[in-house]
Amino acid sequence: MLPTVILPGYLESADVYLPLQQALNALGTPTTIVPLRKRDWLPTLGGRSMVPILRQLDRTVNAALEDNQAQKINLIGHSAGGWISRIYIGEIPYIIHGDVTESAKLWNAKSKVANLITLGTPHISGERWTKKNLDFVNDNYPGAMYSDVKYICVAGKSIYGEKKLGQWLAYSSYQQTCGEGNTWGDGITAIEAAHLDGAKNIIIEDIKHSPRSPGIWYGSPEVLSQWTSYLT
Repeated sequence: MLPTVILPGYLESADVYLPLQQALNALGTPTTIVPLRKRDWLPTLGGRSMVPILRQLDRTVNAALEDNQAQKINLIGHSAGGWISRIYIGEIPYIIHGDVTESAKLWNAKSKVANLITLGTPHISGERWTKKNLDFVNDNYPGAMYSDVKYICVAGKSIYGEKKLGQWLAYSSYQQTCGEGNTWGDGITAIEAAHLDGAKNIIIEDIKHSPRSPGIWYGSPEVLSQWTSYLT
């Protein structure tokens, strides 16, 4: 199987994805996690540039290709890691924050990626801090943009958003991502926001958003077979 790279979600560190890495290794795909620490996200707070994350992603992908003598990888992006991955594979220079020039070459990596699998990714959002970055993604790369990359978008269906105890966070988060709080999702990302036009869109029941959430999340052994079959 092709090597696999995991890009953590926003403000997450690589260590919480170790069980998923081990499970994927056991399936026969040599897996690497982008070695992020929580503090590595600090320069991106407030809707700022994702260039620091793209740099680490690019280094990890190139090392995985070289170490495995491969031409392509499977790229798994959890939560915000999914839409950051869409910047990475896209061909248009990500210079909207003025912190790099076109010479940085931290994008246009679609030739390195066979499959992009997003787990609970908010591909749309009305939240003001993410708007600039996500507008760049969706204006330039709508839906499953590239025919030579297979997009697999996985959504969880565990919590219905309502304005009541235990569901208020989900309601608020769904409303920020897709504009509707009274809907289903994984507690953070609404199903509607987690899917892309033209992608292989999957819904998994009873899945929570984060590896830190109580119960089952996208990387739990009980549900891996529902999306890992798309790794090549």
